[in-house]
Amino acid sequence: MNSDPGRTRNPRGHGEKLRRDIVAAATALIEETGSEDAITLRGVARKVGISAPSVYGHFESVEAIVAAVVADAFAELDAALEAADGSASPAEHLQAVCRAYLEFARDRPHRYRVMFGRHRTNPRAAMTEPRAAENLLGAQAFGTLVSAVARTAGTEPDATTFTDATALWVAIHGYASLQDAVPAFPWPEPGEMLPILLGRLVQDRA
Repeated sequence: MNSDPGRTRNPRGHGEKLRRDIVAAATALIEETGSEDAITLRGVARKVGISAPSVYGHFESVEAIVAAVVADAFAELDAALEAADGSASPAEHLQAVCRAYLEFARDRPHRYRVMFGRHRTNPRAAMTEPRAAENLLGAQAFGTLVSAVARTAGTEPDATTFTDATALWVAIHGYASLQDAVPAFPWPEPGEMLPILLGRLVQDRA
C-alpha cells in the first residue's frame, strides 16, 4: 500500500531520485525563508509530496538533510569556478574565477550563508584542531582559486600561493558576506573591487 497519497511511488531503483527530491525541497525552503530553521521533516515531506516517515528511508535526521544541501551547494560552487574562463591570460582567468565566486554568492545568498555558517554551528564541522584544506568542504573550489593564483605567478601551487589565495578568499568572502548583511551600503561593483583586491592581496601579480 502506498502511504504517500500525494506522490506516485518511485519504481524500484529510483530511490536516488527521491533522495534528490528531498534535498531539492530542503534547498527551496532555505531559499524561500532565508533560514535552515525552515527545514523540518514535515516541511520537507510536504514539499516533496510524501509522508514524514518516508524521509527516514534516506536521511536519519534534519541535520543530515541540511548537510546534504550544503554538500550540493559546495558542488555547485566547485562547478562554477571550474567553468570560469581558463583560456584567458592568467590575470584575466583569476578575475574570472573571483567573479564566478561572487556571482554564486550573489545568486544564492541564503545557501551561501548556510554553507559557511555550518562550519561554526555544526558540532562535527566545528573542530578546534586545524585540518588539511583538502579534507574540508569546499576543498575543490579553494583548490581552483589556489591554482588560479599560481598561474599569475607562473608557478605550481605552493605554500606562498596557498597563503595568497587564502588572503584573496578572505577578501572576496568578506565582500560577498557584507553585501548580503548590509545591502543598503553603496557597494562598488565587483568590476571595481576586484582589481584592487587582486592587486593588493596577490602582490600585484594580477
